[in-house]
Amino acid sequence: MTSSGELSACLRTWRDRIGPEEAGLQSGGARRAPGLRREEVAALAGVSVDYLTRLEQGRATNPSPSVVAALARALRLTDNERDHLFRVAGQAPPQRGTIDRHVTPGVQRVLDRLADVPVTVLDASWTVVSQNALAAALLGDISGLTGRDRNLVWRHFTAAPSRVTHEGEERDRFAAEAVADLHYAAGRYPDDVTLAKLVADLREASPRFAALWDQRPVAPRAASRKTFEHPEVGRLTLDCDVLRVEGSDLRLVVYTAVPGSPDAAALELLGTIGLQTWS
Repeated sequence: MTSSGELSACLRTWRDRIGPEEAGLQSGGARRAPGLRREEVAALAGVSVDYLTRLEQGRATNPSPSVVAALARALRLTDNERDHLFRVAGQAPPQRGTIDRHVTPGVQRVLDRLADVPVTVLDASWTVVSQNALAAALLGDISGLTGRDRNLVWRHFTAAPSRVTHEGEERDRFAAEAVADLHYAAGRYPDDVTLAKLVADLREASPRFAALWDQRPVAPRAASRKTFEHPEVGRLTLDCDVLRVEGSDLRLVVYTAVPGSPDAAALELLGTIGLQTWS
């Protein structure tokens, strides 16, 4: 079988083996075929249904590494399956010295189970790889965003809209910690072209970032507290814990509130309204 034939066969086979519940979707009643519908995989991966159709039918070849990674995440592939998908798509699997951005099935299950707290999955460059429904409601839905728009350091230093409030010393501390963590990542992943390009572009776009970078701070970022201004539930302050995934280049950022506090009540209300707006 040719590589394009193997690619299309893999995509069809792996789509058929995943039920909607396993992918965090509602089953929607009876289905004519097992597994996920093509439009569901396309939505999870952030690609068009037409493009996925052409890939599955062998009429499109050589998808980009970002598309392959998104499909592997949507299909909940193991590391070995992910590497195979990269190869048959004509791309090199992520190697040592580069950031592995693959969300393993185990990490995805953790994300699905923690439905009552906001959880975001970041890679080592601070790019949002995935988020659960409550995180989307709290921080904003990133499913339609691509590239730099998903990177939290880029958004901070280029003054992109954010629901996180950083004022005075807190803003300065966050900036310094973010740069130190990114420096830490650059040392661990010297061959990651995407990370190197991010740093170069940040240095050009933000004199403040460039000045902090030139100080050569190196330190992984730990837990903190964040205050949010949400358009529907107002201001809430949450504990922000960073959980690093053993054997992975990913981290889970979990937001929690003290039980019985006004912040906990606001978070519970947010879980009820989700992405709805009242204006």
